[in-house]
Amino acid sequence: MTKSKLLLTATAIAVFVSAPGAWAKSPADQAARLGKDLTPMGSERAGTPDGMVPAWDGGLSAPPAGVAFDPKKTNPPNPFSGDQAKFTVTGANAAQYDQYLTDGHKAMLKKFGSYKMKVFQSRRTCALPQYAYDAIKKNATSAELTPDGDGIKNFTAGMPFPIPNNAMELIMDKRFSYRGYKATRQFSVAPVQSNGSYNLLVVQDEVIFRYANPAVKSSDTLNNIGLLYIANTISPARLAGNVILVHESINASVEPRKAWAYSPGTRRVRRAPDIAYDNPGTNTDGMSTSDSFDGFNGALDRYTWTMKAPTVKFIAYNSYDLLHTKYATLVKPQHIDQDLVRYEPHRVFTVEAKLKAGSRHVYGRRIMYMDEDAKVVNNAENYDGRGQLWRFQEVPLVNAYHVPHCGTGALELVYDLLSGRYMALSMRAEEPPVNYFADELQESRYTPEAIRALGVR
Repeated sequence: MTKSKLLLTATAIAVFVSAPGAWAKSPADQAARLGKDLTPMGSERAGTPDGMVPAWDGGLSAPPAGVAFDPKKTNPPNPFSGDQAKFTVTGANAAQYDQYLTDGHKAMLKKFGSYKMKVFQSRRTCALPQYAYDAIKKNATSAELTPDGDGIKNFTAGMPFPIPNNAMELIMDKRFSYRGYKATRQFSVAPVQSNGSYNLLVVQDEVIFRYANPAVKSSDTLNNIGLLYIANTISPARLAGNVILVHESINASVEPRKAWAYSPGTRRVRRAPDIAYDNPGTNTDGMSTSDSFDGFNGALDRYTWTMKAPTVKFIAYNSYDLLHTKYATLVKPQHIDQDLVRYEPHRVFTVEAKLKAGSRHVYGRRIMYMDEDAKVVNNAENYDGRGQLWRFQEVPLVNAYHVPHCGTGALELVYDLLSGRYMALSMRAEEPPVNYFADELQESRYTPEAIRALGVR
């Protein structure tokens, strides 16, 4: 066994035995490692002995020297524009890098001769504000999964389980990761047909991450509502004015997600229980499910979850160029322009979700790859009921270093490997920058009555 594999094995053992029971809190001696041999996010501070993955040195918590921009006018510039790719993975040489490729990437390389992965040096840029680090350390010894594993007790700010003991804790880290407190955004969606044609949709959305409110001392005081979300479609004209409102539950077994939809055609707001599970995602042209947005979201109860030890994979990371490329250049037939995507080797957790007997979902099995630092979904492989790989998701990450906030997707991609279609979601290069400090948002806005006014064309 190589030194690199020995280190990863030791890391896995530390993760899996860090608490005496599946639903237990982290012991104080384990939590004390945060900010020491573990990063404040709970990942291994050390790099791999072979140098492929570097040590975490604090991440990127402010614009680096020589990078100046106005976050109200433009997206964060690429701080590593001078980096050159070390090598490029193609279908012809994929076997040489087999251990570093996910099955989804292998499938893309095999199916499309034009698909490639330009691999750069690894840069662990993940960083969060100090108050988030403080909250995460507190969470380590206070947060608990509910007995059914589909909810959390007593956490704040984000990342409830920095030292995860099981897959459900890791997924909860993703669902309640730190993304700021209040944010507004505008993005475009391109549902790309097999011949390369598409019609853009433009959406404005906004969110209040209630658990990240610095004034909140415990999620137990939030009346089971972790976040408030509104999405307002503004174009094309035939879809403009459609609005959805979501109250996301902290514990789905106490009360599931509540959602409403306003249609300008009927001028009515209706409850929308179908914004969940495997129902078609809003504005996805049927190419994705509601619970696939952002890699995965929503209730966990239809699957059995398992987690594997961290391994090194090539994932799309620090892909800042995607924030500055016109959609006509980015969106191509079969897949986006892969010359614009930066891949790096990073340690990732592998999470497997298998559909429970008697449960229903179009995905019989799901594999998710989650960066050890940000603990968000980078890639996801979704298998149909026959066990065939159907859809491959990819979320190229960037660090909003002016916040700071890591784990932001530069965009989201869903490739349908059976039909040859794909969807580019959450594209932001031609939109106003995300406002991560949208203090004007008030909770009174997130009501069924309020969204009716938003939807007026």
